[in-house]
Amino acid sequence: MSLENEQAASLNDFRPGILTFGSLLDLAGIDRRQVRLLRHQDNRYTGFQSPYVLWRDHRDRFEAYQETQAIGDVADLRAPYWASFVGVPGKETLFVGLYSVELVGLLPEDRPHPVTGGTEQAGTCHLYRLAARPELAEFAGRLWIDWGKGYRAWIQRGDRVPKPVLELKRTFGEDPFPGFAALILNLSDVETIPSGWADALRSTKGIYLLTCPKTREQYVGMASGGDGFLGRWREYFANGHGGNVGLRSREPRDYRVSILETVGSAATVNELLALESRWKDKLQSREMGLNRN
Repeated sequence: MSLENEQAASLNDFRPGILTFGSLLDLAGIDRRQVRLLRHQDNRYTGFQSPYVLWRDHRDRFEAYQETQAIGDVADLRAPYWASFVGVPGKETLFVGLYSVELVGLLPEDRPHPVTGGTEQAGTCHLYRLAARPELAEFAGRLWIDWGKGYRAWIQRGDRVPKPVLELKRTFGEDPFPGFAALILNLSDVETIPSGWADALRSTKGIYLLTCPKTREQYVGMASGGDGFLGRWREYFANGHGGNVGLRSREPRDYRVSILETVGSAATVNELLALESRWKDKLQSREMGLNRN
């Protein structure tokens, strides 16, 4: 039986928790011991696009992000192959490709940082030469696995834990927009929402509710700028307070955001201010919340 037919037979019998990523490596004829599993979900760059968004929307920047790694990780990364995954809130871990790997050495010259847009300085990290492999390429963007609880261990050996397959989609796709009334997000999810959701939120203005899970307080706010709800929420994601006095007095944390009311494109700032004040009165967010005016 050919490898292609073997894979098809295994996937036809697929049941969650039975098929593993390790068994897919076996079917592809790749020694698990020669593979390092990398789960990219970088928390160092708060306010910037996540590895998942880079992979989804800016593939060249994702590849550049992958090819430089910390000097101290060289021993853990030493293997002929990397199987790359990205962490996605609500969906856990998505397989995005198998690569052959060669260590080039220290980054030879300054270059634009693929995440921040600043400068990635020569000599501060290792540069790797990566080449996408055809093996398992058909599963990239479709295969979701259970990484397990050890999310801090983002580099793992392919022969240590088999990684159960949770879902295999026919094509890469994201959940449809649930509608403004049903939308509830953690602020940390704002940069990883589907592009269709981002377009809807960017083009709409109105009144939103932000809640603090630690103090159980709430804040009513207004999205009136050119990028609508999305632009306003990105400000909170970047600095934790968006310039508001009540929020500035607290440590940045993972607020939850939802939409109270949307307005048409012709609505004026004064009309929005009146709506915002009405919702503050309804929810008593001045007396029992984080609003200060």
